[in-house]
Amino acid sequence: MSKKFLTFLAILIAASLALSACKPAAAPAETKFKACQVTDTGGIDDKSFNATAWKGVEDAVKDLGIEGKYLESQEVADYEKNLNTFIEDKCDIIITVGFLLGDGTKASAEANPDFKYSIVDYSYDPVIPNVVGQIFQTDEAAFMAGYLAASLTKTGKVGTFGGLPIPTVTIFMDGFARGVAYYNEQKGTSVEVLGWDINNPDGGLFTMSFDDQTKGKEFGTNLMDEGADIIMPVAGPVGLGTAAAVAERGNAYIIGVDSDWAVTNPDYSKITLTSVMKKMDVTTFNVIKSAKDGTFKGGNIVGNLANSGVDLAPYHDLESMVTSDLKAELDAVRAKLLDGTIKLSDAFKIK
Repeated sequence: MSKKFLTFLAILIAASLALSACKPAAAPAETKFKACQVTDTGGIDDKSFNATAWKGVEDAVKDLGIEGKYLESQEVADYEKNLNTFIEDKCDIIITVGFLLGDGTKASAEANPDFKYSIVDYSYDPVIPNVVGQIFQTDEAAFMAGYLAASLTKTGKVGTFGGLPIPTVTIFMDGFARGVAYYNEQKGTSVEVLGWDINNPDGGLFTMSFDDQTKGKEFGTNLMDEGADIIMPVAGPVGLGTAAAVAERGNAYIIGVDSDWAVTNPDYSKITLTSVMKKMDVTTFNVIKSAKDGTFKGGNIVGNLANSGVDLAPYHDLESMVTSDLKAELDAVRAKLLDGTIKLSDAFKIK
C-alpha cells in the first residue's frame, strides 16, 4: 500500500471524526405535563366528587395530551404524605378534592410556592397565589330539587342528611329546604323537610362519614319510617346505602348529588328522581388547561347555574312523573335564581 494512499486514508478518517464531533447531541425526550390528583377518603371511584374531578383530569389527558396520576387517601394521615409524594414527583399541577384537604393543601402550597395547586370544594380568603379554589353555588340547583320534591311528595314529607356538618355539605341541604319552603309559600302547602331546619341548622342530621354505606341505609330507613318519600343524601358513597334502602322498600325516591346518579349508579336509575350536579370535571379541566398554557392565576372560580357549573340532572326513567306544567314552573324558578329575584348564599363564603 503506497505511502500516498495511507496519508489520504488518514486524512479521510480525521475528517470523519471531526464531522462526528460537530453533530448536535440528540434532543432529550419531551417530558409530559403532569396533573396529579389527591383524593379524600372516598377514593377515586366514589361515583361522586373524587370521580367527577378525575374525569376532568382524564379529559385533559385525552384532549391536551398530558399525563394524569392519582393517589387515594385511605385516612386523613395520608393527605400530607400524598401531597409530598407529588411534590417529589414534580407534578405540574396538584388537584386536591374536598373540604377536609383544605388545611393540608394550604400548608403544602405555602411551603412550595413554585408548584401550582387547585382544590375542589374549597376556597381561601385571602387567596393563595399558587392555588385555585373551585367552589360551587350548589344551593341554586338544590333549591330547584327541593321545589321538585315538594311538588311530587305523596306523604307531605321529604328528607335530607349530610355526611359531615361542613359548608360544602350544608349548602346542598340549605338550598333543598329553601326550595321546599318556597314551594309552600307559592302553593299554600305545608310540605315538611326532615333532617334539616333552615332556622335551626345545628339540629341537622349527619352520618359523620362519607364512606359507611351501612349508615346511609340506616338513615334512609329511618327517614322513610318517619314518612319521607323523597330523600336527598349529601354524603358521597354513603348515599348509595340510602338508595339501596329506598330500592328495597319501593315506595320512595332518591335525589342524587354531585354527579348524575342515574348514569353513575344505573342500578338505581328507576328510583332516582334527579340529581344536583356539580360540574367539577369542567372546572378541573379548565384549571389544568390554564396551568399548561401559562394563564394559571391563583384565586377562586365559582360554578353556578349561570355558567352551567351546577344544574339538575335529567329525569331519565322518571320523566313521566314530571309534567309539562311542573317543568314550566321549574323553568320559572330557574329564571328567578338567575336574575337574582330569589337570593341564596354567597358562594365565596364556602371555605
